[in-house]
Amino acid sequence: MQPAFPPGIAYIDGNYVPMSEAKISVLDWGFLRSDATYDVVHVWQGRFFRLDKHIERFEASIEKLRMQLPFERTRLEEILSECVRRAELDDAYVEMVLTRGVSPTFSRDPRDAIPTFIAFAIPFGWVANEDQRRRGIDLHLADVQRIPPSAVDPTVKNYHWLDLVTGLYQAYDAGAENVLLQDNAGNVAEGPGFNLFAVKDGRVTTPASGVLHGITRATALELLAEMGISAHAAPLPIDALLQADEAFITSTAGGIMAVRAVDAHTFPAGAPGAVTERLTALYWDKHQDPDWTTSVG
Repeated sequence: MQPAFPPGIAYIDGNYVPMSEAKISVLDWGFLRSDATYDVVHVWQGRFFRLDKHIERFEASIEKLRMQLPFERTRLEEILSECVRRAELDDAYVEMVLTRGVSPTFSRDPRDAIPTFIAFAIPFGWVANEDQRRRGIDLHLADVQRIPPSAVDPTVKNYHWLDLVTGLYQAYDAGAENVLLQDNAGNVAEGPGFNLFAVKDGRVTTPASGVLHGITRATALELLAEMGISAHAAPLPIDALLQADEAFITSTAGGIMAVRAVDAHTFPAGAPGAVTERLTALYWDKHQDPDWTTSVG
């Protein structure tokens, strides 16, 4: 049975192809060793949201991994836009990937590999489904530790997800819908593809370290400041999360989404809470702001 692919267009080896034809070599370091970085920007109603921020993070990740993008930033923007145009999508999930690539001699020296660049646009996808977004998502706090930043820099967006996948299975076994991992000091870290925020007495906290510095996370912090709400990044102990009035997650795949419960603990403010609701509305309003968006063209 042939695997099914979502509708969309990919750019690989200099060509635009249907998703079913987007393939890399089995010798690519991205496949063999998870030696790759990527970023995801979304398009909403024909406009990229915070494209500049996503490309800046992608470029920073590439530099930290000592890779090199094979063309200039303007060409990258052109490729991403062309993928969306050819896919004929108004709302899209757009990914850019750079792998270490393939060594012509199968050398074990990463300096011998020739990088592989891939981009693709598929229909917009959500971390939480429509029902979960309406009433708040139920999370499980796994006993799995997030890979520590001393081992893998979490600010480099990467495909090291085995800890997250292990946690997801724990969540499913516990009857939850998604998972939160913790760090080795008993603080909340992050979930698969999202950051977490907790609201207590009108103040908002998001984990400071051991997490991806999500673009939507940064956006939420900016918008909370615009709303006049105190918000900061700091260690978030598990007890502090469970004592919060409300909580929400942030992701490019869905924006601001309320959390209803963590295991048996339901947040007293309900879901969405007042801060989450106001922040969500402002977040989507910004999708029409030309200072925050870029036309696909």
